[in-house]
Amino acid sequence: MVRAQRRHAEAVKPADQRSKRVLWGGMLVGGLIAVGIALAPGFRKPPEETVAPVDITPSEISRPVAAPEIEELRVHVIRKYPHATDAFTQGLLWHEGVMYESTGQYGQSSLRKVRLEDGKVLAQRKLGPKLFGEGLDRVGERLIQLTWRSGLAFVSDLTTLEEQETLSYRGEGWGLCYDGTALVMSDGSSMLELRDPGSMALLGEMSVLKDGRPIRQLNELECVGSEIYANIWQRDEILRIDRKSGRVTATIDASGLLSRAEARRADVLNGIAYKPESKTFLLTGKHWPHVFEVEFVPR
Repeated sequence: MVRAQRRHAEAVKPADQRSKRVLWGGMLVGGLIAVGIALAPGFRKPPEETVAPVDITPSEISRPVAAPEIEELRVHVIRKYPHATDAFTQGLLWHEGVMYESTGQYGQSSLRKVRLEDGKVLAQRKLGPKLFGEGLDRVGERLIQLTWRSGLAFVSDLTTLEEQETLSYRGEGWGLCYDGTALVMSDGSSMLELRDPGSMALLGEMSVLKDGRPIRQLNELECVGSEIYANIWQRDEILRIDRKSGRVTATIDASGLLSRAEARRADVLNGIAYKPESKTFLLTGKHWPHVFEVEFVPR
């Protein structure tokens, strides 16, 4: 077999050599013709095309892109209103001149309709003694109120607060807001759940990250356009979160709203509602004596 391959190679080689001699001969003749033309009278070499030097620098795309800076904001109080101190506030909502509130604690939980100016409770429906009220928001003419560990969401009439339907879900219910398409729900972790407003079925989840790190203890929520505002449980801090990416775009310092004496008798900050007509926010907390109307400004 090897000898046959060698014979084949030897048979091909002379042909290759003949081809190379023909090629080199053609190149030599062509070169002589070109020289002759160049030396002929009247021949002018065509001007060479000049090319501007190119400054090659690393592409901006190849460089690491710095994450947008997180804004640092604080609350600026515009006015304050009375608030019932028996309200262990878990959810807050503003709609057409009326404040709606969900309160917690076993045996004390309720759904309330409140007049902001004087804090008067206009209507109230109490929850059963084994239910702990949590987040609250509106979908059309319905109110949806979460419970903490019961896995139940109560659907109530916006005007009368009469219970219309009970929906179920898995896990703990903390904060709730409606972004126009889905309900956004917190459970005290760094995850926000997206749920169907008609059935509470889980549609998806979103991790909330600040500088790439998950932020836990997300509590009361408020959806405003493409952003979600969330307070962190047991902290006087509110986060502004991008609805699509889950990235924290601003931190809001909400400390110092209560005097020292008031703070000793009250519990933590919990309650965010947006007033679209004035583009301001309502803030309160568990057993707080006031509801504060504020705007968020640079620190």
